[in-house]
Amino acid sequence: MEKKVKNILEIVRAHKQGSMEGIYSVCSAHPMVLEAALRYALAHHHLLLIEATSNQVDQFGGYTGMTPKDFRHFVLQMASRLNFPHEQLILGGDHLGPNRWQDQPAAEAMENACELITHYVAAGFKKIHLDCSMPCAGDPVPLSDDIVSSRAARLAQVAEETCQKTFGVRDVMYVIGTEVPVPGGAHETLMELAVTSPHAAQQTLHAHIDAFEKQGIGDIWPRVIALVVQPGVEFDHTHVIDYVPEKAKALSNMVEGIDSLVFEAHSTDYQTPQALQQLVRDHFAILKVGPALTFAMREALFALAAIEEELLPAHKRSGLRNIMENVMLDRPDFWQSHYQGNHQSRHLARSFSYSDRVRYYWPDKEVDCAMEHLLKNLAAIPLPLPLISQYLPLQYNRLREGAIVATPHALVIDHIQDILRQYHAACRGIAE
Repeated sequence: MEKKVKNILEIVRAHKQGSMEGIYSVCSAHPMVLEAALRYALAHHHLLLIEATSNQVDQFGGYTGMTPKDFRHFVLQMASRLNFPHEQLILGGDHLGPNRWQDQPAAEAMENACELITHYVAAGFKKIHLDCSMPCAGDPVPLSDDIVSSRAARLAQVAEETCQKTFGVRDVMYVIGTEVPVPGGAHETLMELAVTSPHAAQQTLHAHIDAFEKQGIGDIWPRVIALVVQPGVEFDHTHVIDYVPEKAKALSNMVEGIDSLVFEAHSTDYQTPQALQQLVRDHFAILKVGPALTFAMREALFALAAIEEELLPAHKRSGLRNIMENVMLDRPDFWQSHYQGNHQSRHLARSFSYSDRVRYYWPDKEVDCAMEHLLKNLAAIPLPLPLISQYLPLQYNRLREGAIVATPHALVIDHIQDILRQYHAACRGIAE
């Protein structure tokens, strides 16, 4: 008999009781990334947490063009196609608050944020990160803990009322915290990060407890499952700041005495497998990953484009890399303010930066057509094993073992799953 898949509350509870297990969160809206995640979770029979961010998905469509309801339908439709049990899937909303409307006065920005929360909760998102840490027009800089927590409490109340009205229960789980890394990686070159102090983390907790009580929703605290802090991990365009357990020891010790609460670690992309395992052991039991997954997808697609160049004449090739470069140059909005330096360094960054700003261009119609052309080209011919060994050596090994087949789609999915394997290993816990 298969073991029952634990929900998030059970995973957090087990962690607090000493199992050291955790859960990773897939923060991406790309169909191939989501397919890889669904297939992996199905094969390994574990809960899958998929999160949309406030800039990806909102009541106006976000940069993906999807509302929360659209995103849920999109994910569930794919899950059904892959025979993935819907009860084994949980959707979350990341950085939900006034982030998208910082240029507006606080009153207007918070009205939009309340509507944002309403849309997410009504669509069935059950894990909500309340993020009101950003100043709006006319706000003091930086915001005090009291302002941040009171705004978060207001959003939590909206979430509770929406959940009760829509589903007849109140079962939303919350993540709080103000020390949130920049979504998608730092814009500047980094050498070292300050770890959140235990005192600052305690202040954040107490401010939110008080604000929730004042809002009349103090009873939701058992469903506040995580606090976002800075464990000292981050990445920029070409560097990764690795986790150093000794620097986070005091912070890790602090959370041990708090019932039902773990830490959530953002920007864990590109950490070593050992660092991910240590993060979970040190109670950073929710690991967010996003750009590393689309980075891996881009690696695999560019590898296939190189194989295509070896196998097909120029007039039959997809031209994926040139098309991507030209589209990024024609529409520089998503990368221009992030990548500095001379012509050559910006050229390299557009394709290869850890920040992976290229991920914003995969939905472009011309790029998408080129990707489909590439996959169709290579699906129609046998792929020579020596070329797979040259450009996708890890997939070559699994191919030789009979674990995967030599189709371009399967190679891309498996390469994305190389990242998921690391996160799954870190989150398995000593109980298993």
